[in-house]
Amino acid sequence: MSKYKLKDMVKDLNLTILAGENGLDAWIEDENVTRPSMEFAGFFDFYESKRVLLIGSKESTFLKQLQPEIAKARVKYLFQKQPPCIIISKNVELPNYFLDFANEYNICFLKSELRTTPLNSKVYSYLQARLAPRQTVHGVLMDINGMGTLIIGKSGIGKSETALELIKRGHQLISDDRVDIYEREQGYIIGNAPEVLERYLEIRGIGIVDVVKMFGAGAFRKSKRVQLVVELEKWESDKYYDRLGLSNDTVKYFNSEIVHVVIPVLPGRNVSLLVESAAMNEKLKIFGYNSALEFTQSINKLAKRGENNGN
Repeated sequence: MSKYKLKDMVKDLNLTILAGENGLDAWIEDENVTRPSMEFAGFFDFYESKRVLLIGSKESTFLKQLQPEIAKARVKYLFQKQPPCIIISKNVELPNYFLDFANEYNICFLKSELRTTPLNSKVYSYLQARLAPRQTVHGVLMDINGMGTLIIGKSGIGKSETALELIKRGHQLISDDRVDIYEREQGYIIGNAPEVLERYLEIRGIGIVDVVKMFGAGAFRKSKRVQLVVELEKWESDKYYDRLGLSNDTVKYFNSEIVHVVIPVLPGRNVSLLVESAAMNEKLKIFGYNSALEFTQSINKLAKRGENNGN
């Protein structure tokens, strides 16, 4: 099961610690966020204690309508359940006993400068990205005119060199050599670089290249949705390669099928241009234009016309 340190989330989301600082080493294991309106009403049957608690204006207003003793007892019960942390949104004011309980039970009590709805979305998206199961792929991930393109192939086939040429052509590097991917939802795979490898390319014979210093800040981005997998392989004369582009090959990561294209590498072929063309061709398909299908339909029409003329 994936888990994530609370103190990292506090830093990344710029949250202010109001109380319970001893709880910073807590682990977060659930990506979901609970807004405890039902719990404040006294209904705890389906309460998930491993979820982050978020208190907004509605919850705080409801709490104020309760008798003070009842409200305090229900809040204390929430703290006793040991949630990873409690976050309040901008402009929310709560009784001082929240601070006391946070220190007593070592539960981090945090505040954000965001309003409730954007804060809820931000915390959920953040935890989803951090807690989702991950897989490491050996390859290079590029953003080619908006198409997240994962370039794979055997070691030494020229993936990094291809990426360098693509960067020179104005495209963006996400990760070289190792790409960490996770599934945000079925059909939506996100890829990024391990922190230590961000913005670096390894080119055989040259060494490590910092693409930001060499090509500018626009040459790198932190993450990208993977929409195409391009596999580079050495040309095999006895192997059939799709010449029209009618095949619908895919590769599966987690529960998602991603379009898969094989490009044979041969001396004299401009591989970076071919990868760029594959990405642009797939982008056109997403927009509803399939050049291979249109070509074959045109051929079929000409053939039919010829048959009719022959009759």
